[in-house]
Amino acid sequence: MEEYIWHINLFVFVLLTVCYLYQFVYVLVVLFKKDNTPQQPAVLHRFGVVIAARNERVVLPNLIRSIQEQSYPRELVDIFVVADNCTDDTAQVAREMGAVVYERCNPQQVGKGYALDFAFHRIAQDYGNQYHDAFLVFDADNLLDEHYIEEMNKTFSQGYRVITSYRNSKNYATNWITAGYSLWFLREAKYLNNARMMLGTNCAISGTGFLISNEIVRRYGGWKFHLLTEDIEFSIVNAIEGEKIGYCGTAVLYDEQPETFRQSWTQRMRWSKGFYQVNWKYGKALITNLFHKKENTFAC
Repeated sequence: MEEYIWHINLFVFVLLTVCYLYQFVYVLVVLFKKDNTPQQPAVLHRFGVVIAARNERVVLPNLIRSIQEQSYPRELVDIFVVADNCTDDTAQVAREMGAVVYERCNPQQVGKGYALDFAFHRIAQDYGNQYHDAFLVFDADNLLDEHYIEEMNKTFSQGYRVITSYRNSKNYATNWITAGYSLWFLREAKYLNNARMMLGTNCAISGTGFLISNEIVRRYGGWKFHLLTEDIEFSIVNAIEGEKIGYCGTAVLYDEQPETFRQSWTQRMRWSKGFYQVNWKYGKALITNLFHKKENTFAC
């Protein structure tokens, strides 16, 4: 029996090593390959910033302020806040700071995906389908480097219609939990998405701090991704459909990480369930695309 278990463990070890071997290659790419990504002259675009907020009156003003203090022309940036099933004065606080606020009350359809879909439809109604060139999506507890939108605009001007950014942390030094989260996301930005961008393959959206072209929003008729991990779902659908996601390493976002083990456990349980949901819904399509002669084969 012990020998049988040993062989199972060995099989799992070898399998996981093979599956993740490409990530070791990515580290070498970042360390030794020169970044020869062509730089195109940046064109000024109009952006809509979309923030889904539920009872976030304490942290939301900091994010709005960091958007208003961007180096990018302020007249080309519109801030939209979805006060999603709020029981506090989040909506009032956002309005007082100059944001356009859409209040949503739907306790049956709960989650960031539904809030984003609601926002995109309301923006289209109020401003038309062509007013904004792209949208930037943030969580209410984020903070932006002052050049964030300027840098994202440069990558957007290169032709990418979906772009993720460099995800840093606000509370790295709080404890070992926040430090662990911070290092994970720094690794994801520097040694996964950065390497993918350098090699010309597909990057991945991770939670918050990403750009989506208005063309993509209109193609999907809003935001149709409502699984527990809607960011992973969105990334996988783009891989299946051949849409290459870009990465902007000079656009720095600061995110707040869980500080207690209970918060971490709850979040990771949600992520785990979300991964199973995504595999169940899109696994067949991913495998099918592996055998098609498309540019997105490796991404799948």
